[in-house]
Amino acid sequence: MSSSPPSLEFASKPLEAPIRAELFGVERLEQHAESLAAAQPVLGKSGRGRSLLPRVQDNGRVLREGYREIAKAIREERAITPAAEWLVDNFHIVDEQLREIRDDLPKGFYRELPKLAEGPLLGYPRVYGIAWAFVAHTDSRFDPDTLRRFVQAYQRVQPLTVGELWAVAITLRVVLVENLRRLTESIVRARAARQAADALADELLGLSGRPLEGAAWALQEFEDAPLVTAFAVQLVQRLRDQDPAVTPALLWLNERLADQGTTPDDMVRVEHQRQAAMNVTVRNVIMSMGLMSALDWTEFFESVSLIDGVLQADPGYAAMDFATRDSYRHAIEELARGSRRSELEVAREVIARAASSDLHDGRQDDPGFYLVGDGRRAFEVALGFRTPLARRLLRAYVAGAKPGYLGTITVFTFAILTPPLLAAWTSGAGAATLLVLGLVAAFPASRTAMSASRFFPTGRTRPRRACRATRRSWPRPARESRA
Repeated sequence: MSSSPPSLEFASKPLEAPIRAELFGVERLEQHAESLAAAQPVLGKSGRGRSLLPRVQDNGRVLREGYREIAKAIREERAITPAAEWLVDNFHIVDEQLREIRDDLPKGFYRELPKLAEGPLLGYPRVYGIAWAFVAHTDSRFDPDTLRRFVQAYQRVQPLTVGELWAVAITLRVVLVENLRRLTESIVRARAARQAADALADELLGLSGRPLEGAAWALQEFEDAPLVTAFAVQLVQRLRDQDPAVTPALLWLNERLADQGTTPDDMVRVEHQRQAAMNVTVRNVIMSMGLMSALDWTEFFESVSLIDGVLQADPGYAAMDFATRDSYRHAIEELARGSRRSELEVAREVIARAASSDLHDGRQDDPGFYLVGDGRRAFEVALGFRTPLARRLLRAYVAGAKPGYLGTITVFTFAILTPPLLAAWTSGAGAATLLVLGLVAAFPASRTAMSASRFFPTGRTRPRRACRATRRSWPRPARESRA
């Protein structure tokens, strides 16, 4: 036996419970979403909050260690539970999810998302709490229609932002990985407990090569710590119906379990129920991961976006391609962030402005004219949008494109020429020599400056995306004449 009791090793640190609560049907899940929306206050300003990335990275480490532990048990031809088999056989799916989370979860991803103001998830994004509730009350079983109804029910009470709706997919993955980490820790801990019980049973049955007189000493090592369920069940199964010489050990086990308020039969029943529930949850997590990877999340987003519901009032919006519609949504998101308006208010305002236009040339009666077109600045003024200083400077630069471009080349050219000419002057070169050097170096320096200046505007401006369809060719409903 080891110097430290094995039971203390797997019982010293409490396990985190799986993300599992009462299983709800669709209607009950919708009711829960509405009550959740009413009970989740958010912080006044979006900020850094609590980062998810460190926990996600630690989850990946724990899952890979658990996978290696279970794989080692398989190589040693030890028995493993069905849940452990699910994990090992499908770990490539888990590993793919970890890579997707790592790629899609940059450090500043949640910076602009509303954060929860209270509760156990204080400081985390609100959408993370929504994903947590969905996973808990579905036992990690992902169904797109159920999720759609859950999100729609939540928004009947509290609308979600564009960023939050896009974050639903990644936060669901994060919560599923979190749940699988907890389940994996439980699987590994239970396996260690059963292994320790086997070692103790070998001692008591004389299979360890030590004399049976040491059995009492072996039992004393487990006197202080509570008996873990998996340990007790494995020990009961090993000692039951054995030689009468081990009867004192069974009596000791019954007494210990009685002190814990249970019996061997109850422990066996609880352990079997725990393993069955864990098998179902692990299977649900892994199958959900596969289904989520195959889902078209752009279609899901537009089906739950309240912004899209408002913009659908424009007859041509649905006929646009996804990239154009997405540019409209991003513009609304930006305008809402820079003004004291919600995204829904901005969307309704732009639809109202387009509908009230007196021009019927397909421009000012198009919401895009105010979101991404020439009417953007006037619309910003109407909303009280606070244009960031960097944006104002860049707009001024773009407005004076020709003088700005030539001025940039001139500044860069002088910046390139100044150091060598200054070095030549300090070395004693005369004015004529400096003039000749400047003229000779001016051409290559200007070419370098031109290359550098091209990056300045293009690296900080995005090209304006044109609609894939010509809006003027679309039939528009006749409007009532205005007095």
